[in-house]
Amino acid sequence: MRPVKSCGVIVFRRQPEISFLLMKHSHRFDLPKGHVEAGETEIECALREMWEETGIPTNQVALDSEFRYEEVYYPIEPRFGSERVEKTLVIFLGWVDKVDEIVVTEHGGHEWRPWNPPHHIQKFTINPLLAAVQMHFASHPPV
Repeated sequence: MRPVKSCGVIVFRRQPEISFLLMKHSHRFDLPKGHVEAGETEIECALREMWEETGIPTNQVALDSEFRYEEVYYPIEPRFGSERVEKTLVIFLGWVDKVDEIVVTEHGGHEWRPWNPPHHIQKFTINPLLAAVQMHFASHPPV
């Protein structure tokens, strides 16, 4: 089975309240994320994809060095025909102090969702990621 890796950032802000950024598709939510390019590290990929999909400059994001979420699943990858792949998703947690504007390039829109766990947004990927963030915040409070 072909291995594929995708990396992204769950972006948080503290003002006007602690909230996180979700990207909207017509039928689901997503995070700014994408496939690792040749020679790219996971963090380089995550920050590049965040910038490309949101317009948030990478130098305005402070990554939490204590958080790294990983999930492996087995989707059919359209870019390889109908081939099922072993996909590894890696998500980092980033904080922004100020965001002037989100520039949506690959999604239908975006939403800042208030941090108010438990969250029931999307059974796969989003909910497990947010549960991992909640556990992380228990020992690394976001305030």
